[in-house]
Amino acid sequence: MTLDDLRVFIAVYETGNLSTVARDLDRTQSAVSQHVRRLERETGLPLLERRPRGVVPTEAGRVLYEAALGGIAALDAGLARLAELRDGGGAVRITTGGVTVRHFMADGIAEFRRRRPRTSLEFHAAHSTQRCVELLRGGRVDLAWITLGEPLPGIEHRPVVDLPWVLAVHASDPLASREAILPDDLAGIRYIAQPDDSTSRRRLEEEFVRLGCGRPEPVGVADWDTAALLAELGVGHAVLPALPRLAAGTPLVTVPIPSLAPISVGWAARQWTALSPPAAEFAALVTP
Repeated sequence: MTLDDLRVFIAVYETGNLSTVARDLDRTQSAVSQHVRRLERETGLPLLERRPRGVVPTEAGRVLYEAALGGIAALDAGLARLAELRDGGGAVRITTGGVTVRHFMADGIAEFRRRRPRTSLEFHAAHSTQRCVELLRGGRVDLAWITLGEPLPGIEHRPVVDLPWVLAVHASDPLASREAILPDDLAGIRYIAQPDDSTSRRRLEEEFVRLGCGRPEPVGVADWDTAALLAELGVGHAVLPALPRLAAGTPLVTVPIPSLAPISVGWAARQWTALSPPAAEFAALVTP
């Protein structure tokens, strides 16, 4: 039984899919299966049940998962601390999108650099919550800044801020003079959507359905900042979270949409108590 066996098993347990883990770890599905089979031979118990659409854990698998998860999180924290002692600084690895860095992390990064000049910050770009979580589960990052939703196996959430929705339009747009956007207004907009695999798009379209607006046909797809720019250019309307620096220094106007439920954004980690002191400190510095 090796650490690699346990890391692969944890990934399979959490995703329920051998091929997904093989893709995330850049290995063959056969190699992933071998790790699980080796653990089953050594424990003498089946750990996973193979199903047509993936795998599910047995009772033995759940026991091993709980034990391995805590042990590996503690080991990773210890290795990070050793790196700090060896290098005199270490690193904090974060996954998120460029939009997040601009709107939420700029001040925190500056303060962290002042406090810990010898600790590096490594940013791994990801364009969806799903990809952020994959990097987190694979042990490639310490922290992920994501749009929070349902609890995820093996992942702990720390909400930071709830963001209400706004309509971003050019100042000359007829809707720019409104005090608020109503559901009937949403039904007639030309909508710039977020990417298909983004949590924010799924949540927004669920809200459209709840309000009886249907799903407006997108006229384009873009991340939050690019959608705001396209709205400023008159390409369409952007329904966006109220980001802190959304309309700074531009002719863009943001109008509240009070009927849409806010979305929560914040941190995700494999195990919060196992974070290195620099990682926990950086997370605490990122505030609205």
